[in-house]
Amino acid sequence: MHLRRSLLCLLILVVPAVSCRDDHIDIDDGTQLKSVSVEEPEVVMAPGGKAEFHFRIKEPLFHFSGVDDLVISPVTYSKLFKITSVRQDEIVGRYIAEIQDTGESNYRVVARLGVRQSPGSEVVILSPDFMVARRDPSELPEESGTGLPCVRINTQGGTAITSKTVWTEATMLIEGVEYNCSIRGRGNSTWEWPKKPYAVKLEKRASVLGMPEHKRWVLLANFMDRTLMRNIVAMKVASLTSLAWTPSCRSVDLVLNGRNLGNYLLIEQVRVDENRVDIDEKEGFMLELDFHNDNEIQWVDYHGSCWQRSDGIPFAIKYPEEDEIAPIRVQTIKNYVSEVAAAIYGPDYADPAKGYAKYLDVQSFIDYWIVFEVMGNHELGNPGSVFMYKDKGGKLTAGPCWDFDWGVLSYKTSPGARTGLVNRYAIWYSRLLSDSAFRSAAKARFMQLLPALEKIPEFMEETEKMLELSAEQNFKHWNPAQDASMNGGEIINGDENLSFHEASVRLREIFTERLEMIQKCL
Repeated sequence: MHLRRSLLCLLILVVPAVSCRDDHIDIDDGTQLKSVSVEEPEVVMAPGGKAEFHFRIKEPLFHFSGVDDLVISPVTYSKLFKITSVRQDEIVGRYIAEIQDTGESNYRVVARLGVRQSPGSEVVILSPDFMVARRDPSELPEESGTGLPCVRINTQGGTAITSKTVWTEATMLIEGVEYNCSIRGRGNSTWEWPKKPYAVKLEKRASVLGMPEHKRWVLLANFMDRTLMRNIVAMKVASLTSLAWTPSCRSVDLVLNGRNLGNYLLIEQVRVDENRVDIDEKEGFMLELDFHNDNEIQWVDYHGSCWQRSDGIPFAIKYPEEDEIAPIRVQTIKNYVSEVAAAIYGPDYADPAKGYAKYLDVQSFIDYWIVFEVMGNHELGNPGSVFMYKDKGGKLTAGPCWDFDWGVLSYKTSPGARTGLVNRYAIWYSRLLSDSAFRSAAKARFMQLLPALEKIPEFMEETEKMLELSAEQNFKHWNPAQDASMNGGEIINGDENLSFHEASVRLREIFTERLEMIQKCL
């Protein structure tokens, strides 16, 4: 195949555009090949079958004659497969090569693509490593077939994801759209379980499955959740409130490096951004309260510890990030938190002008508490994955909601939920709820939200139907009862040994009972 004609046309188009500039520019003529890169980390073929892969060259004016100018290294792999055709893609410098299996048995090998510097030249420029494999169709990862989107992630060279700090280059394919990205592990206790959660960073901002564009995304494993919907339901409940932003999420099936890992929740990561926590990037800040103490900038505030935690309340600065914040600003934020806490636990705490209302966006703190209370999430009191933020000139605001899989809507983890409130004494709420005005406002707000909350069990039933086939596949791979390994030998949510349907019914029942109990207790 000859590619000279299209590249010559490109030359004709480019030269006049450059010659019209008044300023002088030194231009590399782009005819000398310097680098080659293969985009797919792994190319898989069925026995005797074919597959396509993409490769790029950075020199836009370089041209070659066709297949004869492409080689595979090492040359001994010619007994296994060969390149049969090549064509130029719509993107300049990007090409599509077709490869065909010629072997007699399955294989998975590390190869490199070589391009001759000129037709017939013995000088070959080699790409980085990529994998080439032949597998029987029965061994290929099955298509989702569950009605959910299938997320296919392939790391460069098929590298395993073993770190929560090291990013591995990859591609992510969802519904025919491919994204260049990096991936790493994430989570605290959840990272220790067999089914791992992951963080994904796109090469550039993009909308994924209709969600607002951003670079950063999370794949939650929901390993311990037999219903696979605790986080989904929590985000739905939060979206009914006045909280400024709640992460959007989509239930998906994940195939990582050819292995079907079952059901995951693709969700927006908590970040400061115009499409997420929208605050002033120079003067705003975001905090996380988390007992894991695994953040770079963290401290403990001891105000009011006699009300809730004898060891104080752990705070961390999530934004600005540690490499972007000056020490003086860190101290300013710490001082502000101390000032807020002092007002909450001071003698005039209920005074609208001097007390907590001077510092807190009260409506957000009420709605945030309601979400945790309705979902029976005790993490507000630990605290764990609890967020607050402050915009320029604004008050300290509660939210967003995050991480609702451990012990949520579970009498096993929170037996007190059968007879009372779960978060009556959580962090600052022990003091806030002791103020009759705050408590009355919380009750009035809950009653205002109740009609919408009473429709959630119907939403849960619809979600169960949506997840049914995906759950069937998921639990062929994973046993949520293994979460007992991280909980002293006791299962966490209490439904791990039930069927998916039984666990879903139980979840709906507890949710309805939570609504009834909160009405009695407020």
